[in-house]
Amino acid sequence: MKVLLRFLVFCFILPIAISGCKKSKQVEKEPPIVVPPVEEPACKSCKLISSAAELAALTLIPGDTIMMKSGDWTDQKLVFKAKGTAQLPIVLIAQKAGSVNMKGASSIQIDGEYLEVSGLNFRGGKLTVGQFIIDFTSSSSNCRLTNTAIVDYNPTDATIDYRWVSMNGTKNRLDHCYIKGKSHQGATVVVWGKNSSLGHRIDHNYFGTRPDLGNNGGETIRVGTSDYYLTQSNVTVEDNIFDKCNGETEIVSNKMSNNIIRNNLFFESRGTLSLRHGNGTEVYGNYIIGNNLATVGGIRIIGENHLVYNNYIQGLKETGQLCAISIMDGVPNSAPSGYFQVKNVKVVGNTIVNCAEAFEIGAGKGGNDRTVPPANCTIANNLVQQKGGATLLKLADTPTGFTYTGNMAYATGVTMPEGFVQITQQMGTTTFGTYAPQSGHPAFGAFQGTFPFYTSTDVGAKALGDTHNALLKGEGIGPTWVPGLAASIVIKAQ
Repeated sequence: MKVLLRFLVFCFILPIAISGCKKSKQVEKEPPIVVPPVEEPACKSCKLISSAAELAALTLIPGDTIMMKSGDWTDQKLVFKAKGTAQLPIVLIAQKAGSVNMKGASSIQIDGEYLEVSGLNFRGGKLTVGQFIIDFTSSSSNCRLTNTAIVDYNPTDATIDYRWVSMNGTKNRLDHCYIKGKSHQGATVVVWGKNSSLGHRIDHNYFGTRPDLGNNGGETIRVGTSDYYLTQSNVTVEDNIFDKCNGETEIVSNKMSNNIIRNNLFFESRGTLSLRHGNGTEVYGNYIIGNNLATVGGIRIIGENHLVYNNYIQGLKETGQLCAISIMDGVPNSAPSGYFQVKNVKVVGNTIVNCAEAFEIGAGKGGNDRTVPPANCTIANNLVQQKGGATLLKLADTPTGFTYTGNMAYATGVTMPEGFVQITQQMGTTTFGTYAPQSGHPAFGAFQGTFPFYTSTDVGAKALGDTHNALLKGEGIGPTWVPGLAASIVIKAQ
């Protein structure tokens, strides 16, 4: 809060030449963001720098603010190494947000405690294999990258593998950034694992278009690796928009335990929210919108003790591992990099609308030696609305110890499985093009059972509230200086 207040005060006293701007619709190939330059700041306590060398020469103490001069910074490899405190962080900030243009092979290493970087514009550059555009080092803790753009920072050779944001250390934050256009090998954002809690937060970012790599290794966010699948990493991924993130079959790949993935919008992204390794992760409040496009998937579950609840999934045309909610078969005595048996998972209070297949149990049976069916899971109080010919629940393998209770489905020509009740009233559309129960709908007041992680009186996902209204509008997502990011998001009621 103190950093924010100091920034607001600075912005108030800084003489700025204001130019008129016209909002325009987002297109696939966006024009460069032009930010007018400003004069040197009238801030005597700020250290104004013009190069990475000048940053390296500074002796920094808690409470310092370093200001990067507006203009082009080409081939500048910044090392931001210092130690602030919770009360007095050290801030590296653009002279004007968006006006510091990081080009060529420019990058930044964040190496210390309570460091904040804000307002940079990485656009159109490229690195070489083994490097990172943003590198939170293993010594970093409580550091932050915010209000920054990384766009089209690609090498000519798409097989070159480097990550755009690398998160080591503990309790670091990536927020309110615009990250778009990674067309080469490697995850866009990677959280590296270790044998202790990580505590990172990735929130309020706009992840724009990423083309299909055609092979593995193109996740938008990867949390951990299989080597650390049992570590309780406590990473939170929340309030982000994933817009046409098509890198590979996993958009978010969760590979560690006890994480939270909540209140994100996955829009026309060709892949899945995948609980790939690890146990005990909570997935809730997410909106997954397919608009009936090919290879857009839902939530894919592997492992134990996950909680998947209060999610909204609409317009998926695929079945199997890409259906709305797929619960996978496992591999006998699986290696860490394989497929562990699904056990003790609870899938509660989700809404699934106009999808080709709502649930598949034992998905992927036979592939990659998967022959162990899921066991002791609960599917309860989910609300499904389907068109004729869709599959409500498919048993690709025969699970053991499953409980089905309180589920409701509007589905013509379908025999109701155990634990599902056929209803005759359809949901109505909202102003966003999503669906919700209207007055008199049987879902109201029909919730059955008690679940400590989720309280509701109604079957299905909860009605749109302030958090999801803002998310579906794109409000508060991405940098303050990049307007209109969500303008192209249109949910098609079908």
